[in-house]
Parts: sequence; C-alpha cells; structure tokens
Amino acid sequence: MPVGTRQASLAGMSARKIAAWHAAGLIDAETRDRLLAYEADHARPLALWAVSGIGALAIGLGLVSVIAANWEEIPGQLRLGVHLALIVAALGALFAREERLAQASPWAVEALVFVTAALGLTFFGHIGQVYQTSSPLWQPLGVWLALFAPLLLLMGRSWPAAMAVVGGAGWCAWEYATASTGWLAARDPGFAMRLWLAAVTAAPVLFAPLAAWQRARSARPDFWRRLEQLALAYAVGGGTLACGLASGGGYNGEASLLGMAAMALRGAVGVLAGLGVMLARPGISGRMAGAIIAGAGLVLPLAHALEDLTVPAAALFFALWAGIAAAALAAHWRGVFQLAVGVIAMRLIILSFELAGDLLASGFGLILSGFLILGVAWGAVRVSKTFAPRGESEA
Repeated sequence: MPVGTRQASLAGMSARKIAAWHAAGLIDAETRDRLLAYEADHARPLALWAVSGIGALAIGLGLVSVIAANWEEIPGQLRLGVHLALIVAALGALFAREERLAQASPWAVEALVFVTAALGLTFFGHIGQVYQTSSPLWQPLGVWLALFAPLLLLMGRSWPAAMAVVGGAGWCAWEYATASTGWLAARDPGFAMRLWLAAVTAAPVLFAPLAAWQRARSARPDFWRRLEQLALAYAVGGGTLACGLASGGGYNGEASLLGMAAMALRGAVGVLAGLGVMLARPGISGRMAGAIIAGAGLVLPLAHALEDLTVPAAALFFALWAGIAAAALAAHWRGVFQLAVGVIAMRLIILSFELAGDLLASGFGLILSGFLILGVAWGAVRVSKTFAPRGESEA
C-alpha cells in the first residue's frame, strides 16, 4: 500500500479500534502507543468543522436566494462585471498565493482552481443570457478549454481538475462532431470531413501519453496519474461502445469504405497514444496501461467491420475486456481485474438474452434465464476471488 494511503488509513482509526487490535495480539504495545500518539496529533475537530460548514452553507444559500429573487432587477452589464471580477480575483489569488495555499492545504488550491474554471465556463452562458445570443455548444466549450485548460493542467491536483480537462475535451469534441454532421446532413460529409471528425473525437485520448510523461517530472504526480487514467477510460469506453453498436446494428448498416476509414483513423490515434504511454512509462504499469489503450484503438475498425454480427461483435467485446483483465493481472491492479470480470459477466448475460429472446416470452424461459444469471454471477465471483491480485498496485 502506498505511504499516503497507509497514513490516511491510520488517521481514520479510532482509539477503541487500536485498543481492540492490541488486545487481540495484532499489534504490540509500542505500535499501539505510536498509533494513539499519531491520532492525538492529527485529531480534527469534525463537529466544529461541520457546524462551520453548515453556517457557511446557510450564508451562501441566503446570498443566492437574494440574488435570484432580484435577478431581473440587476443590470446585465453589472452582473457580467461582477462575474468577471470574481474570475480575475480567483486567478489573482491562485497566481499570487498558490504556494502559501498549498502549504496550508493542497485541497484549498484544488478547490479554488476548480471554482475558477467553473466560473469561466458559466461566464459564457451568462453572456448569452444577457445579450440573448446563441451558438453551437462546442464553440463556448472550445473557448473555455483554450482559456482554462492550461490553468487546470498547471495547477490541478486531483480528480475534479483532471475530469474537467478530459471530460471538457471529450464533450467539446463530440458536440462539434454532432453539430458538423447535423449541419451537413443534407449531403454526404465527404472523405476529408469524416477523417477530420474522427481525428477530433479521438483527440482526448492523447492526454494519456502527455500525462504519462509528466508523472515522473512533475511535483503533482497524482494529478497526472488521474489524467492518464481518465484518458485510458475514454479509450476503453470508445472501444466498448463500438462493440456494442456493432452487435446491435448501431451503425445503421453503414459498413462503407468512408466509415471504415474514419474508424481506422480513430483507432490509429488510440494505438499511437498507447505506444506513447509505453515509451513514457517503460515499467510494467506503463506497458500494461499503454497496451490497454492500444488494444481499445485496434478494436474500433474491427467492430465497424462486424456491423450487425451479434456473436462476432460480442466475441470482440470479450477479447477487449479479457485483455484488460490480463493486463490488470500482470500489473497487479486488483480493482481493474474485478471490474473486467464483472463487465464480461454482464455482457455474457446480455448476449444470452440476445440469442434467446424468444424464450423470455415464456415462464420456463424466464426461469432458465434466472438460473443463467445466478450461474454467471457465481462464476464471476469465483473467478474474481481466485485469480484477482492479492495486493493493489498503483496504476
């Protein structure tokens, strides 16, 4: 277990639990005394914090209520000016006091960074509300990413900032693709446009090699690790969705050369991202993470080629998640392995329903399906308990 996780676990122990462990012979008296001393030194007045938080929340809700009740009476330019002033003040506090805030509490920096980014995102909606303007959603999202993604990358420390970057990029990319294809719905988008949209929607996975390269070179390795994990999840989610669409005919029978070329390009970006992670982190963890991303990329064109072929598409799904499980075993990622086993079991149940849909219309078929679900769930639990890594290594 990493040192930070161990310390966090010890910090949450109660004196009674520590005494019980000592009475059971699990720890000696010296260890007990050290744990009790640590708990005493790091005790936090949770009740006081809770009362203070409730008071601050009440004040904040009161202010929001007062402003909301008089929203239409406040001039739009004044509201925008106050909104912009809040963003500037938050940015000033970050750049002038980041080190001091980080020494007091790293979470203070993370919270201020996230609030600043949120204020920036809502500012564009505020402009549209004041001036009664509208535009495709990808445009304000793109401007927001250009202005605030560098702030999140430079100062982010935890999940919220990493999620804002990867999630915002993915949201913007797919909104752009949706708006572009909708605008061009009256005619075929053409080869160049399809390739461009494929590259745009695949771009968020490129955060993975960037984050992998930064993990050993930054004072914020946890942030970059989370950014890499989110980019990996984006790649795996894309591969999983592609298999599901192929199994259910979600591509609308479009196994055309144009569609295949677009999926091949999207897959190639994933493969390159996976290779980049392997080069940036040559250890077992980096190699396995890169292999998962590259494998998810390879799945994309294959899934498109298996359009409306239920069993082959399902087999491709199983191959993807079996590969993830194998990588998790090699890298000792217990949680990822258990997730992969659960996903495979769920897909197996869904496949049985797809292949025997007529049986579900009868009571006997429902009984059989119930036993099947129980059997698959039991098998998944047994496999997870038998083969899951005993320890959890850092991804």
